[in-house]
Amino acid sequence: MNTWTSDELQQIGQADELEVAPEVGNGTLRPPTTIWVVPYGGELYVRAAYGPTASWYQATRAHHRGNIRAAGIDKDVAFVDVPADDPINDHLDAGYREKYRDYGATYVDLMLTPQARAATLKLVPQ
Repeated sequence: MNTWTSDELQQIGQADELEVAPEVGNGTLRPPTTIWVVPYGGELYVRAAYGPTASWYQATRAHHRGNIRAAGIDKDVAFVDVPADDPINDHLDAGYREKYRDYGATYVDLMLTPQARAATLKLVPQ
């Protein structure tokens, strides 16, 4: 299985924002959307703040692959679903609270809702 290098994991994991561009067909990428990223257990995770109806998240459903950019790193990835009831979500909630606490509860709490948890993806480098 593909894994992140320690440098990629550190740099992307520390970045405040990540640009995600899901593939929409024939290798064509959707225009990038800026989102938050949280590292946990040697992996990188993202969530759609507005849940499974978010347009960028919906675009990941077709091919489960795309591209991310953060901290000067440009990487093709696979999007792997994380079930909303997976216990890892509790760790990711804590990660969002810690990493983004300076943004205020209005924004952070949005990332902790059942809808956002239902739109959690693990990023797997390709």
